Amino acid sequence: MPADPTATAPRAPAPKAARPACRAEPRYVLGRLLPFLVIVLSALADVLTSPEERFDRFLIAAPALAAATWSARGTAAIGGLAMATSAALAAARGDSLVPAALANQIVLAVVALAAAVSSHVRQRREAELRQVSAVAEAAQWAVLRPLPARLGTVDLRLLYEASAAGAHVGGDFYKALKVRDGVRIMLGDVQGKGLPAVEAASLLLGSFREAAYTAPDLPAIAQRLEASMARYAERAPESDAADRFSTVLLAEIPDDRPVIRLLSCGHPAPVVLRDGAVETVELSAPSVPIHLPVPVDEPFTVEEVPFGPGDRLLMFTDGVTETRDARGAFYPLEQRLAAWADEPADRIPGLLREDLDRFGAHGLEDDTTALLVVRDGAGGPVSPLPSLPRAVAV
Repeated sequence: MPADPTATAPRAPAPKAARPACRAEPRYVLGRLLPFLVIVLSALADVLTSPEERFDRFLIAAPALAAATWSARGTAAIGGLAMATSAALAAARGDSLVPAALANQIVLAVVALAAAVSSHVRQRREAELRQVSAVAEAAQWAVLRPLPARLGTVDLRLLYEASAAGAHVGGDFYKALKVRDGVRIMLGDVQGKGLPAVEAASLLLGSFREAAYTAPDLPAIAQRLEASMARYAERAPESDAADRFSTVLLAEIPDDRPVIRLLSCGHPAPVVLRDGAVETVELSAPSVPIHLPVPVDEPFTVEEVPFGPGDRLLMFTDGVTETRDARGAFYPLEQRLAAWADEPADRIPGLLREDLDRFGAHGLEDDTTALLVVRDGAGGPVSPLPSLPRAVAV
């Protein structure tokens, strides 16, 4: 999450209806068995101790516990079992008609009925929650769809982790599109978290999807991103998303030249892995973040760097590099990538995810995105590299 200067692979299964909590979890199984355990233990204690002890009073806990994991009918059945056990114990003591025993039966019946009603309400709310979760999951995947494994002359490998519990989409966003002469990629990070960050990300994704096919170059795409956020702020000034700025990294990989063009709007520079050596791309003049509320007249600068067959480039958000260990040290991304130079590209996102989780003092606390772009030259002819300018201001 970028700091505010005015104040800093998803795993994408097809959307499907969410299911109740995993029925195979040991805690769930224990919860299902607990009412029966209460009945058995209460009966044994009542039989094995003196009649004055009256352990059958604990049978009342059985239907109450059942309401947490059993259906309404199951809860009622367990309540009936508790009542039958109480009656059997009273008969064994010879006091089945004693007022205390009858009162115990009445109390058990009332508790069983209340527990069955509670179970019914719980089930209904769980069904509503499953429906809402299914709709939310589908909506989230509509905002950020999984990337294809291959576009044009490049392979794409993604790590995406939203920091919010239960969320598939956060303030980080990405998109890669095959255009007429190559591939265009956007990766970014919206200021802040929560639904306003997701809303701002969806606006930028929609703008990029439209601009990537028609804009003549990366600066034109950046200008359209800026214009889209400005128009939205005018239409909906009350929205929290209208106040969010975003860091963005745009990339363009032509099919016929071994280069990659990069334009950074306040976003961290990517890292290139070439011939076993790791190097951070030097961004000579990055632009300010998109929709930053300050006047900016500087031109957009496009960096053009070599990117030939076999080269790898890692684009990432600051959720990667700003992960700290218990001593406060930042994650050594270049060092880790150098150690993984011989690993297949498919393994890099998983290795990075596991390593970040181990390295971080509290795991992954921010939205975390890393996109590995691999140039293999199989998607079309790649001409030899001519002399290249390092940067072009537009």
